[in-house]
Amino acid sequence: MAADRAGAPPRAWQRMLSGRRLDLLDPSPLDVEIGDIAHGLARVARWNGQTSGDHAFSVAQHSLLVEDIFSIIAPDASPDARLTALLHDAPEYVIGDMISPFKSAVGGGYKAVEERLQRVVHIRFGLPADTADRLKQDIKRADQIAAYFEATKLAGFSVGEATQFFGRPRGFSPETFDLACKPAKTIQTLFLKRFAELEGLKAS
Repeated sequence: MAADRAGAPPRAWQRMLSGRRLDLLDPSPLDVEIGDIAHGLARVARWNGQTSGDHAFSVAQHSLLVEDIFSIIAPDASPDARLTALLHDAPEYVIGDMISPFKSAVGGGYKAVEERLQRVVHIRFGLPADTADRLKQDIKRADQIAAYFEATKLAGFSVGEATQFFGRPRGFSPETFDLACKPAKTIQTLFLKRFAELEGLKAS
């Protein structure tokens, strides 16, 4: 990225529509807004946009799907745990959704940025900065089930390919979930609605 002016260091912050400036190198929870997250994630395409349908299958729609699957895997999970599942890809509102092959190509340097952002998102919304291992495993399982259904129903993967990369879900049917790709504004609204519901459960 070019410097803002001669001799100045490269800009490391992004301006959000809320007016916040989020510094990727030193992010602050004070600069994290759920409206910016919902807006961004609803416009970031999963699978680099290589999905069927008139609209991209967005990271926001994927996040709703993962939280839905997680609630089946862990029906007694707390609102905090469900909110953690909903926000599991929140950093992608800033850094985008890098597909696994690209991550393999560039190495793990991006991971430090992603982890910093994830921690400040959690702190902003009253969640533990670091997710407990068991919860992380359950969310990862939900994420892989979602990826399998997305891969086979939307992204052109064969069952064999998807099973190789994500594992084949047992006890879950894609018909249980809404995989129809929806417009960004619709998903943005649904994401914010679910966030508000979980926040309400936390407060009750």
